[in-house]
Amino acid sequence: MMNHNKYVRQYFMPPQKCTKWVEKEYIDKAPAWCSVDLRDGNQALVIPMSLEQKIEFFKLLVNIGFKEIEVGFPAASETEYEFLRALIEQNLIPDDVTIQVLTQAREHIIRRTFEAVKGAKNAVIHLYNSTSLAQREQVFKKSKEEILNIAVEGAKLLKKLTEEDGGNYRFEYSPESFTGTEVDYALEVCNAVLDIWQPTADNKVIINLPVTVEMSMPHIYAQQIEYMCKHMNYRENVIVSLHPHNDRGCGVADTEMGILAGADRIEGTLFGNGERTGNVDIITLAMNMYAMGIDPELNFTDMPHIVEVYERCTRMQVHMRQPYAGQLVFAAFSGSHQDAIAKGMHYRDAQDPDHWTVPYLPIDPRDVGRVYETDVIRINSQSGKGGIGYMLEEYYGYDLPSDMREQVGYYMRNAKLIHDELEKAGFSVSGGVNAPYIWLETPDKMTSWQFFDYLLKEANVVGTPGSGFGAHGEGFFRLTAFGTYENTRKAIDRIKSL
Repeated sequence: MMNHNKYVRQYFMPPQKCTKWVEKEYIDKAPAWCSVDLRDGNQALVIPMSLEQKIEFFKLLVNIGFKEIEVGFPAASETEYEFLRALIEQNLIPDDVTIQVLTQAREHIIRRTFEAVKGAKNAVIHLYNSTSLAQREQVFKKSKEEILNIAVEGAKLLKKLTEEDGGNYRFEYSPESFTGTEVDYALEVCNAVLDIWQPTADNKVIINLPVTVEMSMPHIYAQQIEYMCKHMNYRENVIVSLHPHNDRGCGVADTEMGILAGADRIEGTLFGNGERTGNVDIITLAMNMYAMGIDPELNFTDMPHIVEVYERCTRMQVHMRQPYAGQLVFAAFSGSHQDAIAKGMHYRDAQDPDHWTVPYLPIDPRDVGRVYETDVIRINSQSGKGGIGYMLEEYYGYDLPSDMREQVGYYMRNAKLIHDELEKAGFSVSGGVNAPYIWLETPDKMTSWQFFDYLLKEANVVGTPGSGFGAHGEGFFRLTAFGTYENTRKAIDRIKSL
């Protein structure tokens, strides 16, 4: 039985009003991107990826353009450790790509992490401990001072081991469960860590403010981020990062508003894979920027290939309605939508080929490797004259007269009935198209013509001379909207298959 009275709001508002971010209209530049597919995403799979699959996925992320990739929690298992060592020892990490590894603020785990990352050209050591009220009281049973001390001691050890190792390591700290932490206390912990690391312009530090669990509406998170950015020590030398999850279905909105509030960097996954309802989907974020004319600095021009590798390696399925990537996200079945798209395509070709403003399509499907024929205009019982007419013109060269488009649309809306008639009649279209349509106001004369018995004479389908059976003749006759027999047959086959 549902009982809403057992739930209370668990988030905390910042101590002061923080709404400057609402004055910004849109995101004007891409943030730094960090993929956590191979850590946060992989740990959430029913069957985690094998070493070979992880390497293939890592290469996919590099090809997309990620410059920072969290590759795992190497102290958590031997599999994680071996993957990191394989990347380093097989020289699979490009010089311009930084790997990131996660560690709890516990000494033996930190030391094991440094063993795993040894030899990496560029690495981020990502330290975290949970700071939320619920975790302090229920899990750790520690005071605020004790939790802060865990973070500080971890930060000191990272600095010490880096100096001893001599590696090119940068630091990141996350107050895990930030969204359930008193905002002023989260700031106190982060500033204490920063005081240990002493970031500079040449050695910046990442402070990551995760939506470990979504607890509020996105505008609340944006206020929390603005407060942290405004009061954080060494702000000019700190990269403020976000790591949103999607428990309330608002991961994308959290992230976009968080960027407006001052965040510089985003951690997320392809297609939003991750614990519970998943991480924020970096593809959606990047393509939202792209659709606003902002370069996301990630390459999704071959989305079908990305989907194929993702599904094969993770054994997860990309939903057909997944923004920008699902099979049906560009599909228009409605007759009115198809008509508007067809007219929009014609307008763009004739009036403004340099800009994309086609109705119902937020981006050009070809930009992500999709094609109009199979991905945009889709034929079903809801389709109308606009969609059918566009398909015939675009792919078969038939510019149907307006009246004929309407009748063909009627034919498709009654596809089941017509299909049964086709079966009985041996590929007849007489039930669907039964009126003459001419291009010319007066009859035209051709030296010869032929009616093919594959198509009934009543349909007024006229072909050019060629082999086959049927009636032949010369003289004046009405030239119908259909052209050659070959193209006619292809068009009808195509419509029948849809």
